[in-house]
Amino acid sequence: MSSEPQLSPTEPPPGSPVPPPPPEPMVKSVDEVKLTKAAAMWSSLIAGFLILIVLLVFIAQNTESASFAFFGWRWTLPLGVAILLAAVCGGLLTVVVGAARIFQLRRAAKKNLKAALKG
Repeated sequence: MSSEPQLSPTEPPPGSPVPPPPPEPMVKSVDEVKLTKAAAMWSSLIAGFLILIVLLVFIAQNTESASFAFFGWRWTLPLGVAILLAAVCGGLLTVVVGAARIFQLRRAAKKNLKAALKG
């Protein structure tokens, strides 16, 4: 037996140059695939259907009628339908206010762009 330590077959001998690392593979792994518009659409569609199912269960469990009055009008609706109608009206009001703000910002941006081009 010699006094020299045994070298493993994977280690280079001492003092030899270190080889460069192997090149990266040209094929992307599955984890690196980006989210596409179609995948986002399907995800949104599934989320929408889940919300719809929850709403239908809510309406089905709240069928007791309730009386409502608004500016002299009086009517009765199932409680679940009334709450859902109020939520939809609130959402539509939010969309209208948001659209007005977007319109206002676009108008200001166009005015600033025209002023910058003239100046």
